[in-house]
Amino acid sequence: MKPEHTTYNPESAVCDSKQKGVGHRKRLRDKFLSSGLSGFHDYEVIELLLTLATPRKDCKEAAKEAMNRFKTLQGVLEASASDLCEIEGLGARNILGIKLIKAVADRYLKKKLIGKEALNNSKDLFDYLYHTMRDKTRECFKAIFLDAKNKVIAAETLFEGTLTASSVYPREVVLAALNHHSAALIFTHNHPSGDPMPSGEDISITRQLLFACRMLGITVHEHLIIGDNRYFSFADQGYISQMNREYETRNRPE
Repeated sequence: MKPEHTTYNPESAVCDSKQKGVGHRKRLRDKFLSSGLSGFHDYEVIELLLTLATPRKDCKEAAKEAMNRFKTLQGVLEASASDLCEIEGLGARNILGIKLIKAVADRYLKKKLIGKEALNNSKDLFDYLYHTMRDKTRECFKAIFLDAKNKVIAAETLFEGTLTASSVYPREVVLAALNHHSAALIFTHNHPSGDPMPSGEDISITRQLLFACRMLGITVHEHLIIGDNRYFSFADQGYISQMNREYETRNRPE
């Protein structure tokens, strides 16, 4: 008896591949809906985000390549659109999920902070600052604007790039505070190196900003430097109180 002859059908193979892709996506989504992200590898999180705007194409290899290139889940979420699009299989359309989830998370944490007493809700404040700043590849300087009861009015990134005395302008900081009718401020910036210890330039900038704000009756409560799983607090280390004493000594009536 002759063996039964079979012929290869390319269309059938493509169809089978699509069916497997659809099944895999469904398993990922069902897994998330039943138990959240528990048990997910980081690349699977990226893969799930990619499927939101990729109707039929398999996203697993692109997700793994994104993790290889940017090293961490946070690194992928922080990557620019142009850098993401350099990865084979990724384009302006299907990175929508990645960029959207990061923007939504940032807004959620910011809204969660607004109206809270910043000095009594340090965890919410740190969660917001750490999430939005820890994986930045450039230094970013933020201001948290507070009302007279130290409740958060707004949070804004005021400067980006290498922070030096010539790139952070006290006049712009004060103007932003006045525009928000702010009575007090908290400053923060990140160190992409991961080491949060302040440089001499950081200390100099903080002093200039505190003096400029004090001249207009605006209190500076804190300057936090965000590093890798660490932070440095100018208030906790005594710098803020020391700078306030310096200001009062210089401006003491004779």
